[in-house]
Amino acid sequence: MTQPPLFPPPFPIDEYRSRLAALRSAMAERRVDLLIVDQAEHRAYFSGFWSTAAMYQALLIPLDQEPIAVIRGLDAPCFSEASRYSDCVAFADSENPIQIVAETIKARGFAASVIGIERDSHFLTVNRALELESRLPNARMVDFSRLMWEMRLVKSPLELACLEVAAEICDRAAAAAFGAAQVGINEREVFAAMTSEAWRSGADNAQVAVISSGPSTSFHASLSGRVLEKGDIVFVEPVPHFRDYTARMMRPKVIGAPTDEEVRTAETMIRIQDEQFRTMRPGVHARTVDRVVREGMLAAGLRDSYTDITGYTLGLKCPPRTSDFTRVFLAGSDWQLEENQVFHMYTSARGLPFSETVVVTPEGGKRLTKMERKLFY
Repeated sequence: MTQPPLFPPPFPIDEYRSRLAALRSAMAERRVDLLIVDQAEHRAYFSGFWSTAAMYQALLIPLDQEPIAVIRGLDAPCFSEASRYSDCVAFADSENPIQIVAETIKARGFAASVIGIERDSHFLTVNRALELESRLPNARMVDFSRLMWEMRLVKSPLELACLEVAAEICDRAAAAAFGAAQVGINEREVFAAMTSEAWRSGADNAQVAVISSGPSTSFHASLSGRVLEKGDIVFVEPVPHFRDYTARMMRPKVIGAPTDEEVRTAETMIRIQDEQFRTMRPGVHARTVDRVVREGMLAAGLRDSYTDITGYTLGLKCPPRTSDFTRVFLAGSDWQLEENQVFHMYTSARGLPFSETVVVTPEGGKRLTKMERKLFY
């Protein structure tokens, strides 16, 4: 049995206290007395606890008191085990979560306070927001959108350690997939080899990979169960999570011998993308980084047009999102890179995709995924 990677230690309480201190500074600047955090990723980031989205749950963060979790009673034991905080209000499945949140806010003395809410949360629906406001008529609700997404962009050393493990799982999973991908093999067997290796190596999410096969490939194809034939391109994209931190990588394999055009295409793409990685230094504008791949691919004649993004944020990620677009690389992207930001940088042409998990360093982008950059066959 394959030995898993060397796992880093769990985040200590100081990691969460540091995050909370930064958040409270932002709350103080905006004169927010209490913040309602209901985006699952943010709740996990600030408390260490993640739960399913079957029912509304929230983390209430006062400016100067310990956070209070309002969670489904079924999840209370998990909260006690995973969270770095202990104050918890549990509700029964027969109760209204929004009502419990409002009653908890009143009971803790914040009924007439300035309350921050995440209007960009995937969990605070319009109906829920309106009900919350109606149950707290004396409070003043202020928008706290985007700020927590931005706070999470630069990774701590411990976060980078989790991403490095996730990246190693990517390498192992892709290698297992390509070992199984042969003429006459059902692509489900390839997928099983890839996902099994991911789980053995430490992945803790259910959807750990993407696969596509055939004369052409697609990023978002569904598993079809087709049998691999000579000349097929098999595209794999492991997307494992380790402690909810996700890395990603794309590689293609040709079943049989590749054509000369496929070899030239792959070599050109890799050269262009490697040049892009070298530009990924702190202070460089995202549009400058993007231009290397976007214009390079067009100039090389590998695409007739290029409307896709060439990279996006990686880090802590929970459902319902499949990708984190807090930062993306486009021709007009008007933001600058910072040290220890991590991105999924990708490109494709003629059915051949290549991508890496890349961290920004003073020397340029450093690949956390280490698999050889080539067209496999």
